[in-house]
Amino acid sequence: MTAGMPRPRRAARSTDATIRRALAGDAARLTRLVRTSRAYEGPYAPMVQGYRIGPDYIETHRVFVAADVGTDRVLGFYALLLDPPELDLMFVADEAQGRGIGRLLIGHLREEARSAGLSGVRIVSHPPAEGFYRSVGAEPVGTVRADPPAVLWDRPELLLRTG
Repeated sequence: MTAGMPRPRRAARSTDATIRRALAGDAARLTRLVRTSRAYEGPYAPMVQGYRIGPDYIETHRVFVAADVGTDRVLGFYALLLDPPELDLMFVADEAQGRGIGRLLIGHLREEARSAGLSGVRIVSHPPAEGFYRSVGAEPVGTVRADPPAVLWDRPELLLRTG
């Protein structure tokens, strides 16, 4: 490489991401990430069509964002409820899938839950995401039955231990 020439841009890896507390100003970006997720195409699309994450949700809950270090572009996020302990939301941007962002978020979730005194966190998984949650150590504990018209399909229920 010649001095003064720009370096080729490489794809960001999880090490190029940082996790920070979500801010009320992130609400529109998080909403867009949910609504445009390819994981919710086809029969799952109605679930997220009108979904909105508002500033009030971010201010009320423990919502954390994985952001690109250089640009602060949102690569993913999760929301942890403490009582009862549950992963309420977790999304990774389509273009960031396969780069370790989900694992980075789960690692942070475990630390956050542990520091809050929780021994485990319930996950009611989107069916296509069950394999990911099992790959990070979540254990199946049951099935949450469909609840039309809000949710039209059964969902796996898992437990992610913090220790």
